[in-house]
Amino acid sequence: MQPEPEQFIADPACGTGGFLLAAYDTIKAHYSPLDRAQLDHLRYNTLHGWEIVDSAARLCVMNLYLRGIGAEDKDSPIEVADSLIKSPGPNYHMVLTNPPFGKKSSVTYVTDEGDTKRENQTIVRDDFWTTTSNKQLNFVQHVYNMLKIDGSAAIVVPDNVLFEGGAGEKIRRKLLQLCDVHTLLRLPTGIFYAQGVKANVLFFDKKPGREEPWTKALWIYDFRKNQDFTLKQNPLTRAHLAEFVACYQPGQRHKRTPIWSETNPDGRWRCFTYDELLARDKVSLDIFWLRADSLEDTASLPHPDVLALEMIEDLEAALEQLREITDDIGEIEAG
Repeated sequence: MQPEPEQFIADPACGTGGFLLAAYDTIKAHYSPLDRAQLDHLRYNTLHGWEIVDSAARLCVMNLYLRGIGAEDKDSPIEVADSLIKSPGPNYHMVLTNPPFGKKSSVTYVTDEGDTKRENQTIVRDDFWTTTSNKQLNFVQHVYNMLKIDGSAAIVVPDNVLFEGGAGEKIRRKLLQLCDVHTLLRLPTGIFYAQGVKANVLFFDKKPGREEPWTKALWIYDFRKNQDFTLKQNPLTRAHLAEFVACYQPGQRHKRTPIWSETNPDGRWRCFTYDELLARDKVSLDIFWLRADSLEDTASLPHPDVLALEMIEDLEAALEQLREITDDIGEIEAG
């Protein structure tokens, strides 16, 4: 993403501050020595985050403060708030974020009878392209509205953001029209979310309005197929991402060349034109082309503890969906 001095960088779901700290460290590593004005800007103005969980926000403030970011006599760069409630305006050159996983936004409350109920929460904002209770789709719209023109974003999203119809299709069409949606990194399970949840990193640049769509081509790197990482037996390292970074060509994306071809069907880096994307059902960006390794090759199978965790996640997701259906039925009957 190549953050630079004197930029404004935000994370609307910052947790304990991992992405903000990475941006800070990158600027210090690539641009030191900074002059006094640049250093003051980096310490007090560059970074801004929102975190809805109070304890995580406190850890984030502490992590930043230990690096000299923020000061006791200045406002904290971290706000304890639901960032989706309103937009801070197009104030940021860069947004880096990993929004919390969970398809629907909801609030929990206690009734007069003492029963705990959960109610779906739909965010309604004038600056959103469409109204939906899907948190990830709302975060995509929110990030777009946070960016200055020519600002850039990297956002972690689950697969449903890539293929969901209705509001999902409308948001993808708008994003392809109004932004240069240039890169999609498809990740193995368990990297950002829990085991069994498939995640991606979507990269896009916000552009000024015009009739012609800004997205010319989406480059996809499939780092998911035939990949298996665990926290202990086979942890993900920076070296595993070396090929993706080389393909991405930071700072000189015009030099990109595909690895995939008809003669190299196992290539992980492939380009899809805007017209090809638009022709797909529901403008789905859930694209894959690599074949799975043979099941007879037991070395390619995930570790048993990974398979067990994936089964647990699938069962918990199914139970959550059943609870939502039961709640919806109850609301219909009550209404």
